[in-house]
Amino acid sequence: MINYNPETVSTDYDMCDRLYFDELTFERVMDILELENPHGVIVSTGGQIPNNLAMRLDEQAVHILGTSAKSIDNAEDRHKFSAMLDRIGVDQPRWQELSSLKEIDRFVEEVGFPVLVRPSYVLSGAAMNVCSNQEELERFLKLAANVSKKHPVVVSQFIEHAKEVELDAVADKGEIIMYAISEHIEFAGVHSGDATIQFPAQKLYVETMRRIKRVSRQIAKELNISGPFNIQYLAKGNEIKVIECNLRASRSFPFVSKVLKINFIELATHVMLGLPVQKPAKNEFDLDYVGIKASQFSFSRLQKADPVLGVDMASTGEVGCIADDTSEAILKSMLSVGYRIPEKNILLSTGTAKQKVDMLDAARLLYTKGYNLFATGGTYHFLKENGIESTHVYWPSESEQPQALTMLHEKKIDMVVNIPRDLSAGELDNGYKIRRAAIDLNIPLITNARLADAFITAFCTHSMDDLLIKHWKEYK
Repeated sequence: MINYNPETVSTDYDMCDRLYFDELTFERVMDILELENPHGVIVSTGGQIPNNLAMRLDEQAVHILGTSAKSIDNAEDRHKFSAMLDRIGVDQPRWQELSSLKEIDRFVEEVGFPVLVRPSYVLSGAAMNVCSNQEELERFLKLAANVSKKHPVVVSQFIEHAKEVELDAVADKGEIIMYAISEHIEFAGVHSGDATIQFPAQKLYVETMRRIKRVSRQIAKELNISGPFNIQYLAKGNEIKVIECNLRASRSFPFVSKVLKINFIELATHVMLGLPVQKPAKNEFDLDYVGIKASQFSFSRLQKADPVLGVDMASTGEVGCIADDTSEAILKSMLSVGYRIPEKNILLSTGTAKQKVDMLDAARLLYTKGYNLFATGGTYHFLKENGIESTHVYWPSESEQPQALTMLHEKKIDMVVNIPRDLSAGELDNGYKIRRAAIDLNIPLITNARLADAFITAFCTHSMDDLLIKHWKEYK
């Protein structure tokens, strides 16, 4: 709620505290509006719930500052947003809202596995998941109370080995006045709140960034955005597809603001209040340093939870670090969220053939640096074929020695890289037992091949003595 006049802009912090600690409902907001009688309401800086209330507030003639409630609804409603993208010629992953198991099977036959499944009503806390095969699909759909016209399931094409890219921006009457393009280190399939994000983007083609800017301008104009917004993209080669558009400030807004040293929310606030705004002259291409946002997890407090990153958000915090190059920034951020540089022994279990190839350079770097590598069956043979020595250790279900699980309990392993073979979390098998033991024994664990490669490259090419402690203002 903002009480505004040309002289001052003031926020009622006591009221904000009450809103924060109490449940934010339409009725509660209307009570506060009646009490405060504000000049207007900003719904774009409070996460998803205020956006969900926008249409109801608009129906009550509440003055919503910035982007209109209708535009918010056009972005939030999957059908309306998808139709808009088709109308303006913007690509998106194929999806359908389906109300029977036969329809789901028919759609999966068309697009192929893997698919992203979002039941509208589920049990056991399962919200959505990526299913890699028919068995996983059937297992996951059993968690849904039912699949019917009343409770349809949204099934989306899932594009493997695609980069996820985010654009955070501020627009004024449909024209973008400031933007930041950041890139996830992990491939798509990890929730943006859990992903490790680098800004400026380090490994995107110039053509990919050009297309992202062009499509973002189209979307901002079509929705007549006035204020903050975030668009998530899939990028593979130079092809881009829009995942979603949120007409609100994202969790990466503070991060890109700090790295770029331009206050995105200050710009957005001026726009929403109708104050004049000039386009900043600076952009991300001017930066001679890199920012990395790493996520903090609390799996140790969640008994029996499988510590695998997926499409549902699991992180409980995040840290942003700045450095002169990417590896130094990654090392700073990973150390800040609790990882340790391993001393000697590292356990590798690197998933599918593709994931093993993705990890090969990192494994070779570890071997060159003198680390002792211990590997489960498939990884051991792959490393041996590529001239990298390791010690073969065995899964909990195998009777041979040495046992990986025993070595973890005897604290003989300093770090575990365990990459699940499929995209689903929660498999109660050998991999789960290794991952869970690492968490319970406070041994650093990485379950994503691209993040593991980035972290290993960072601590093999930088020592603790190489990490420069500089003031934020020193990065220019």
